[in-house]
Amino acid sequence: MKPAHLALAVAVAAVWGVNFTVIEIGLDHFPPLLFSALRFLVAAVPAVFFVGRPKVAWKWIVAVGLVLGVAKFGLLFVGMDAGMPAGLSSLVLQIQAVFTALIAFAVLGERPTAVRAAGMLVALAGIGVAAVDEGASGPLGAFALVVAAAVCWGASNVLTRKAAPPDALNFMVWVSTVPVLPLLALSLLLEGPARDYDALGALDRQGVGTVVYVAWVTTVFGFGAWGWLLRRHPASTVAPFSLLVPVFGMTSAALFLGESVSPLRWCAAALLVGGVALTSVAPARPTARLDGARLGSRRPVS
Repeated sequence: MKPAHLALAVAVAAVWGVNFTVIEIGLDHFPPLLFSALRFLVAAVPAVFFVGRPKVAWKWIVAVGLVLGVAKFGLLFVGMDAGMPAGLSSLVLQIQAVFTALIAFAVLGERPTAVRAAGMLVALAGIGVAAVDEGASGPLGAFALVVAAAVCWGASNVLTRKAAPPDALNFMVWVSTVPVLPLLALSLLLEGPARDYDALGALDRQGVGTVVYVAWVTTVFGFGAWGWLLRRHPASTVAPFSLLVPVFGMTSAALFLGESVSPLRWCAAALLVGGVALTSVAPARPTARLDGARLGSRRPVS
C-alpha cells in the first residue's frame, strides 16, 4: 500500500473513531432518535442526486436501511444518550465482527475456522470484562443497548453480503434514504413533538456541526474513501485498519470529554481488539466466498 493510501486508511479510522465523541456532543443538542434521523437525512441529501441510480435491488436497500439505519443506529444513539460512554461504545461495537460470523453461520451455513472461533471467544470475553466494568460504574442497560446495536450491525453485514453492492458509497447513500421517515416517526412517538421542536428551535453552530460531521464526514467521506481503498487493495489489507477505530474513539473521548479509562476497560480493549483481529483477519475456509473481514470492511463503524 502506498504511503498516501496508508495515510487515507488511518484517516478514515480516525474519522470513524472521533465520530463517537461527536455523537456524544450532538446528544446534548438533540433527542437520540431525532439526531439519528437528521444524520441520515443530511447524508442522503444532496448526495443521492450525484451518486447515480441504485446498483442493487430495492429489497436490499430497504432491508439494510431498516436493520442498520433504524435498528443499529437507533439503539446506539439511545444507548449513548442513556449513559453509555463514547469511548466504550466505540470499543463494544467492534463485537459486530463476531455477530457477523455467528449470523453468517446460522443463516448461510458458513462455518468459521478454528482460529476465527478462538477469536470470537476472546472477543466475547472482552465484552464480559467490559460489562463488569460498566456495571460497576455506569448503567448496564445502556451497555446492553449498544451490544444489541452490534448484533443489528452484524445482521446488516450479512444482508450486505447477500446484496453484493458493486459501489459501497452509492449503496450507503441510498440506504441512508430509508431510515429517515421511520426514525422521525419513532422520535415523534417516543420523544415527543415538543422535545423535537425545542431541539430544532435551539439549533446552534455546534449542533449543526455535529450533524454535518456524522453525515458528511463520517458517512459520505468515510464510506467513499473506504470503498475507494477496497477497489485498489485486497479487503484483507484494508480491513485491519478498522481495528484502529476504538483507539481513536477512546483517545478522543478522553481528550475532549474527559472520559477516564479504568484498568478493567484497558483489559477489555485488549481482549476485544485481539479477538476481533483474529475473527476478521484470519484466513477463511476455502468454501467461504466472502470472509468476515470483508463483511466488516464494508460497513461504517458508527
